[in-house]
Amino acid sequence: MGSAVITARAAATFEPVGRSVATARAFVRDTLQGWGYNDVVDDAVVLTSELVTNAVVHAGTAADVLCLRTEDGVRVEVSDHYPEREVPLQSNGLDFGSPDRENGRGLLLCAALAARWGVEYSPTRKHVWFQLDLPDRPVGIRSAGPVLPTSLLPVTDQRVRVAVVQIDSTGSITAWNDDAAYVFGHSAEQVTGKQFTDFVAWPHTPGTNTGIADALQLSRWEGSYGIRGADGRNIAVYASHLRVRDTDGEPSTVCLLVRDDERAVLQSPARAPVSDASENRTADPFEVFIGSPAPDDLDGLLQRTVERARDMLDADAAFLLLATDDETELEVRATTGLPSARQRFARVPVEAGAGRYGSARMPAVHEDLTAVPGAVPLLTDTGMRSVVTVPLKVEGRLTGSLGVAAEGPGRYSNEEALRLQFAADRIALAVESARLGELERLRRGSLSFLVEASDLLAGTLDRDQTLALMAQMTVPTLATWCAVYTIADQSSDPYLSYVLHEDEDLIDGLKALLSKIAPPDPVPTPGARIWAAPSEAGHRAALSTSTRSLRHDAPLSMSTATRTTLATAQAVGGETVVLPLVARNRVIGMLTLGKPSDDHFRQEILELAEDLSRRAALALDNARLYSERTAISQSLQRSLLPPGLPDVPNVEIEVIYRAAGEGNEVGGDFYDVFPIRDGAYGFAVGDVCGTGPEAAAVTGLARHALRLLAREGFGGPAVLERLNAAILDEGARSRFLTLLYGELWPQEDGSALLKVVCAGHPLPLRLRQDGSVEAAAEPQPLLGVIEDLDLYEQEVTLNPGDVLLCVTDGVTERREGARMLGDDGLADVLSTCTGLTAGAVAARILRAVERFAAEPASDDMAILAMRVPEPPHI
Repeated sequence: MGSAVITARAAATFEPVGRSVATARAFVRDTLQGWGYNDVVDDAVVLTSELVTNAVVHAGTAADVLCLRTEDGVRVEVSDHYPEREVPLQSNGLDFGSPDRENGRGLLLCAALAARWGVEYSPTRKHVWFQLDLPDRPVGIRSAGPVLPTSLLPVTDQRVRVAVVQIDSTGSITAWNDDAAYVFGHSAEQVTGKQFTDFVAWPHTPGTNTGIADALQLSRWEGSYGIRGADGRNIAVYASHLRVRDTDGEPSTVCLLVRDDERAVLQSPARAPVSDASENRTADPFEVFIGSPAPDDLDGLLQRTVERARDMLDADAAFLLLATDDETELEVRATTGLPSARQRFARVPVEAGAGRYGSARMPAVHEDLTAVPGAVPLLTDTGMRSVVTVPLKVEGRLTGSLGVAAEGPGRYSNEEALRLQFAADRIALAVESARLGELERLRRGSLSFLVEASDLLAGTLDRDQTLALMAQMTVPTLATWCAVYTIADQSSDPYLSYVLHEDEDLIDGLKALLSKIAPPDPVPTPGARIWAAPSEAGHRAALSTSTRSLRHDAPLSMSTATRTTLATAQAVGGETVVLPLVARNRVIGMLTLGKPSDDHFRQEILELAEDLSRRAALALDNARLYSERTAISQSLQRSLLPPGLPDVPNVEIEVIYRAAGEGNEVGGDFYDVFPIRDGAYGFAVGDVCGTGPEAAAVTGLARHALRLLAREGFGGPAVLERLNAAILDEGARSRFLTLLYGELWPQEDGSALLKVVCAGHPLPLRLRQDGSVEAAAEPQPLLGVIEDLDLYEQEVTLNPGDVLLCVTDGVTERREGARMLGDDGLADVLSTCTGLTAGAVAARILRAVERFAAEPASDDMAILAMRVPEPPHI
């Protein structure tokens, strides 16, 4: 940092996982905003994102991020822990790589955005840093004017009142003189100790203007804003701020305020030309027109321009429009004396024609607009009659148009046009420079926004969540409200899937309105197009509802409905645009963005929305494909499960099944209980080697083969031998299988006879009424390994109160570190189940397995419990 004094620091370490990139961006953004460095936040976030991505993704190590604050700017340092990194050779033609590559862009961006940057290497890490300087802010200037005749002095009221307000370092009011109390209606006792910002109506456009908090921190500041008076009205004032410190070194700001029409009392005159004995220099024409100090932001410069143009020609209104990059349209950026909120960012074509701005490229004078309606669309229905417009040009290119207007006809001639053109020529270059600076800041902010949006969209494959993210990212950042239409397939109509408004109370009304009108046409042409249907429908609904509410016989409850309808009409009364959602050469939906009454979108916002729509369309289509494939997979898996358990006379049967793996309903473990013939039932519990779809395929083969062979009259050994042959016939796709198969015969005396074959499977356990547990079968070879098997079945009788428990190895092999539940542990749990029903036995076994280890189970589990109930006591 050289000799710069570090005034604050913040540090954090981020693990080598993908989500750390977003977390690091949020850390830097929050830190710099907390320090009040909003001017460099976007650049810092973009650079940090690239450098942390290099560390946690490409280098695969943790990233250390350090933010250092000085009086002049901020320095951010990002370090990784990659132990081997080649040190690049210094050369005049150092190549940072292509911006289109996935890695290597961090240093390229540092070179483009940072004031200073560097890379340091050590045997254990790479250390990249960049420095962002705060932009210079204008300060006040001393000047003196000549002695003037009385007739040329500015006019004021009989008694000029100068309000003196002092604000401490926390922004609280500490002094409020009598003139302040007179002008604004608040007494000193009412305001002392309160935040000055509570009373200020600041003309602030987000992302471009200096705020009141920033203005209070400057050594000197001068300009216009509003103060809210005691009656609630905004009083326009002209202010001069001076930053001072007391004898203890505590800073505060002294504000001198006069009414705006008395600004001459405080306003600094234009800077006098610097002269010497040998040369007389003329004043800067730009400063003569704009005044000094000139605004340091585009909106402030444009507003000052239209105010000076209005005053220069003694007009009632003035306006300034800027040309789009292709010079085919003009966009309203500043007005005075006109409803600016209604017209801001409205666009009109440049070339001549009905409703077009035909005089944009040359100076033009209209003595009476009533004779040429629509010649200046901006002035339609404003009451203005005469107007003069002149172009703003830089190196022959049309960059804008400046105009002044008056309510009376015949006010202007060619002489006024030449005066206005002279002024426009003086400020055209400054306006274009400020416009390009604003575009660059917006571009950097857009890049940061799109990085965040891409991260969020890539983080989910859920369709509904993707729709919600699309809307939440656009409202209120890009639009006041948003609606997403989706198209299931080429033969389907667009469907209104999601609606969001920045005011939650308006969402239902907006959704109801959009549901009543035809959706926009699914046109694949890229770019935003105007959709007038919502505004027209809202206007009709508001007119109809207002008419009904005025009738004498209208019910009292209509007032609530009227307010809702009018609020909805206001919400959709501005510009509405539609952007197609195109993925894989197919329109899958439309993204609709809207503004409130008579409001318009900036071209840069529409371009950003178009970029976002492309990313959102791909994310939405990926979510659709994932949902479809998941549904197909789950449908196929469910077909492998038994349709249900049969009712077996005098025998309780309960099954619990858990498949391992996200989204799996069936894995390598399976079960089945089915009727064979009258009085005989088959049951099976098996385990195919492995998990997932491949194991599930063998599951389906085994379960269906068991039912078919058993119903053909084959006994247990014959059934398993034929199933073994079928598995071996699968060849390379075959998998070995452990299987417990048996036949169940309920007896007239209340007991149950079982014939069991245990082919390589965990042995079934029998629980007697006295709590003793024993194996109910002997182990035999598993299936799918050798061709010739010599299997045999064993008979087991379950007496009333006895339980037979059959499980897969996902139960017995449950592990916690080096410990395993095992056969003995399972037997111990079963011994505590005396007197429980079959369902309670299965539930207790599952609970014991789940509690045996903290980690989720990694293997499929099947638990089959059969119990012969005791006869009821009489």
